[in-house]
Amino acid sequence: MLATELLIILALVLVNGLLAMSELAVLSARRSRLQVLAAAGRRGAAQALDLNRDPGRFLSTVQIGITLVGIIAGAASGAALGARAAGWLYGLGLSEAVAEAVGYGAVIGAITFMSVVAGELVPKQLALRHAETIACLAAPPMRALSAVAAPVGLLLAWTSQSLLRRGGARDAGETTVTEDEIRSLVAEAESAGVVEPQERRMLAGVMRLGDRPVRAVMTPRMDLDWIASGAGHEEIRARIRASSHSRLAVCDGSPEKLVGFVNAKDMLDMLLDGRAFELPALVHQAPVIPDTLPTLEALERLRASPLGLAAVHDEYGHFEGVVSAMDLLAAIAGDFAAPGEDGPAAAAATRREDGSWLLDGSMDVVEAADMLPFGLPEERQYHTLAGLVLFGLKRVPQAGDHVEVDGWRLEVVDMDGRRIDKLLAQRVPLHRRAS
Repeated sequence: MLATELLIILALVLVNGLLAMSELAVLSARRSRLQVLAAAGRRGAAQALDLNRDPGRFLSTVQIGITLVGIIAGAASGAALGARAAGWLYGLGLSEAVAEAVGYGAVIGAITFMSVVAGELVPKQLALRHAETIACLAAPPMRALSAVAAPVGLLLAWTSQSLLRRGGARDAGETTVTEDEIRSLVAEAESAGVVEPQERRMLAGVMRLGDRPVRAVMTPRMDLDWIASGAGHEEIRARIRASSHSRLAVCDGSPEKLVGFVNAKDMLDMLLDGRAFELPALVHQAPVIPDTLPTLEALERLRASPLGLAAVHDEYGHFEGVVSAMDLLAAIAGDFAAPGEDGPAAAAATRREDGSWLLDGSMDVVEAADMLPFGLPEERQYHTLAGLVLFGLKRVPQAGDHVEVDGWRLEVVDMDGRRIDKLLAQRVPLHRRAS
């Protein structure tokens, strides 16, 4: 009789563990992974996906089972074993009251301990470690159990939803994946060695690219190599030798007055062939895009451009710069050394021995915020660190000027004319931070 009662309790704890494991596995399984398994024909994956999408009735069924297991374990086997333990203690000479208290308390404590460990903690840890596998195995019996308990499950689901609505809660709707969740997943994959650090940085660059306007990735007009539309042969030759680019802008006296673009190879071919050099005949027109155009849309425009670049204009029609496929690649993978330069391109961020950072003013502000890190407002009019500093100072800075952002001091250390070239980022001591 005693062995039977112990077996009943062990069986009830096992059932409780299976229900708890199935519940957590189905709810924590990644929906994208279940979709892949279902497409591959994995048995139970489609049913697990259905339960994951609409867990209401499934949760009601699981809760019914767990509650019934607890009641049966406590009322039947727990009471019987408690009486046996109390009688055994009474036979050892304890008083009836003490024997009952100690006996029932010991049995309840033992059953509770076993239920918590074997019926909850161990199964749930297994469910978290192997969520998709266990969800696929558990889904078919859970669907069958839900069908059997459908009337009671529907009643419980309807009652719980009514109480939630009366309390002002709304339906959660379809679960969406946020960019922060994707970044966390990629960071976890990097820690596990699935994703290389350079791959993570490139993935972060791709995600930033979709949120940035073309103004944030273009080459500003003051950095362009250009040829005056009326330049002579010697000046053109000198410009070609001095430039590392295969395409040069043609301007009417200054970079603000764009005429078009020329391929250096076209000019070189003409010079090598000894033909009469006519610069206007070599000028090509590039598509014009607004500086507020999303970068991914600009990519589609570049695909249709014979030159592989586009001229960027502001809302007043002023020429602001040029965007090319190389600019987009640099925004994802980082800057590249220009042809003829020795060694890699200069890093936009350099960590110093004292923990501070030497940063380019042209560095993307979101990339810098992720690296240091510091917070940024959702709506902002700047896209670079230089823009952040200008926004904070409200004037053109001088070397030595600084702003503070979320515990970081950004100091201007080098100016290129009126352009911020280099910034020094240092942690502000806690006792000096503004409250």
